[in-house]
Amino acid sequence: MDLRKVIAQLRNELQSLDMAIQSLERVRQSSRRRGRPPSWLTGGKKMRKSNRKKGRKPRGPGANAQGGNP
Repeated sequence: MDLRKVIAQLRNELQSLDMAIQSLERVRQSSRRRGRPPSWLTGGKKMRKSNRKKGRKPRGPGANAQGGNP
């Protein structure tokens, strides 16, 4: 048994556990707040154009300016 390999594996495990503990502490702290969750918690994924609904009618002032009745 190579002790250097065992020690390296244990250090990697310790680092992984530290990161997991920090993440859980962040979640605990942010759960007390109201409103939108922070971007690091949501993953920061944005909706792509292809995922949006297609064929929606434009709304708002001047929406019919491109064509239609004068």
